[in-house]
Amino acid sequence: MASEIKKIAVFTSGGDSPGMNAAIRSVVRTCAYLGKECVGIYRGYQGMIEGDFKPMDARSVNNIINKGGTILKSARCEEFRTPEGRKKAYDQLKKEGVDAFVVIGGNGSFTGALKFNEEFGFPVIGIPGTIDNDILGSSYTIGFDTAINTVVDVIDKIRDTASSHNRLFFVEVMGRDVGHIALNAGVGAGAEEILIPEQNLGLERLLDSLKRSKASGKSSSIVIVAEGDKIGKNVFELKAYVEEHLPIYDVRVSVLGHMQRGGNPTCFDRVLASRMGVKAVESLLEGKSNLMVGIRDTKLVLTPLAEAIKAHTEVDEELIRVSDIMTT
Repeated sequence: MASEIKKIAVFTSGGDSPGMNAAIRSVVRTCAYLGKECVGIYRGYQGMIEGDFKPMDARSVNNIINKGGTILKSARCEEFRTPEGRKKAYDQLKKEGVDAFVVIGGNGSFTGALKFNEEFGFPVIGIPGTIDNDILGSSYTIGFDTAINTVVDVIDKIRDTASSHNRLFFVEVMGRDVGHIALNAGVGAGAEEILIPEQNLGLERLLDSLKRSKASGKSSSIVIVAEGDKIGKNVFELKAYVEEHLPIYDVRVSVLGHMQRGGNPTCFDRVLASRMGVKAVESLLEGKSNLMVGIRDTKLVLTPLAEAIKAHTEVDEELIRVSDIMTT
């Protein structure tokens, strides 16, 4: 292992996701186990620019593995997008004696880390933390499993009232660019239709599906809509369209919003975060950099940051086929 790295920083950046605290804990305790110093950076790149650092040891991360959100906070930072801002951040890191850092976040966070490394040669490793599960190089991102379980739990509750009142519910979930949450939660919750950005099914198919549901004897229906779905401008436009063309339906809308980001992480996310944190620190000490830790076929893998940020992951075509069969 590379002996020149003595102090590693860890921070969270971008949107929060359940399991980030478990990842922080893993990085800190791996550093302690391997005899390296660790500092936490508060508020992501903004805190890096301002020198908002705090030494962390194994005991400073007690009782956080089960908590949602991030104890290190997160923030957007426009200043870090500038060469001057990144230079300030570099100077703060060198002043603190930090030799490398682990960033827990998504595409935007990794783009910043890659740019920082290109300019200063500073060793960086990324851990994918985002509920959208949209980063190339990993089958799962930290927070995705918790988010879909949160959505399924909410849909189960919505179905109770939908069935009681013979209603049609449009349930909007997060997913501006990809439909992983909508597709997985929709199949898991038994939704009658799932609308995702990757498939423009059209308004007529939606109406036909709802007509079939009604004709088959269903007294209520749940339609899951990813926020980036392209059929209508928004979920309320879909509601208005259905009310106009299928007045037999009593239509309601539920926008789940940021509740999908919160909550205690599932066991899957806690274990994934713990594994990724260990791999991130060990990779830095092995002299590796500009890489993201991911998981494929239950095995941890490393993907160049430049590849990870190229594009979004694609939805599972097999799961789409399963969804079509289940909504028959």
